[in-house]
Amino acid sequence: MSHVPQLMSINEAAKATSLSRTSIFKLRERGEFPRAVPLGEKRVAFVRDEVGAWIEARIAAREQVSA
Repeated sequence: MSHVPQLMSINEAAKATSLSRTSIFKLRERGEFPRAVPLGEKRVAFVRDEVGAWIEARIAAREQVSA
């Protein structure tokens, strides 16, 4: 059985990361946030696992700075 990636809305991504939607858009423009999946003309979503990996990377970077 194949694993079907789960998507999350921009609002869910904002809640998961504690960032505002505007901050996520700015990070996306700089290529510093997972790429969005276009769903329609004005609708995008994010792959939940990619956002989770992004969060884990931020935590790992914190650990490196503290060491």
